[in-house]
Amino acid sequence: MKEKILALLQAQFAGVRKDGLNHIANALAFQVNTEDEAKTLVGKLTAEQVNSFITDWRKEADAEVTKANKTYEDGLRKKYDFMEKKAEPANPTPPEPANAGNFDAAAIQKLITESIAAATKPLLENINTFKAGETAKTRLQALNDKLKDCKDENFKTKALKDFARMTFDTDEAFTEYLNETETDVKTANQNVADSGLGIQSRPLAPNAKTEGKEATDAELKVVMEKLPI
Repeated sequence: MKEKILALLQAQFAGVRKDGLNHIANALAFQVNTEDEAKTLVGKLTAEQVNSFITDWRKEADAEVTKANKTYEDGLRKKYDFMEKKAEPANPTPPEPANAGNFDAAAIQKLITESIAAATKPLLENINTFKAGETAKTRLQALNDKLKDCKDENFKTKALKDFARMTFDTDEAFTEYLNETETDVKTANQNVADSGLGIQSRPLAPNAKTEGKEATDAELKVVMEKLPI
């Protein structure tokens, strides 16, 4: 995924130094799972954001490398005493060979890694904020799709109000909530239908001899049996 993101960055920000884009690609690779998500995130980046990130990253990285190199050089100077020495006496006793200095590559790499993490933090925060907003919009649309056929307006209003206060740690948790809402909508619609049947007047007997006469229990049973349920 990192290589795909790097290719997208190079295509969108031609002429920008590759090592800087490479570090942005490293950061973005942890934030996306699909190529479509990568295209969306890269498409949201501006040239100003990218240039600012790379400038800050280079300052931090260069400063840390310079500091590490100076520390290393100072250590060598102290160890080998590069100051001018007084003239050695004739036939001096050969000095014992000194041990070679150790170049602490791990420490320098740690400094560079920490500086990159500090430089990429604002960019990653912006990316996470953007992703959270897009996820919220998508989930709200999915909930509205489930509620569009709901005949109970009070239930629909309450569901949307409650959703605005909810948080879901995973997509699976939201899917479970969505399935429960779908079941609740069916129940609400059935309650509305049952309530409508309850307020209807007793049907008149179709064959009643007296116009407007209420049907008997037997006549009502015949009518109900013929209803398409």
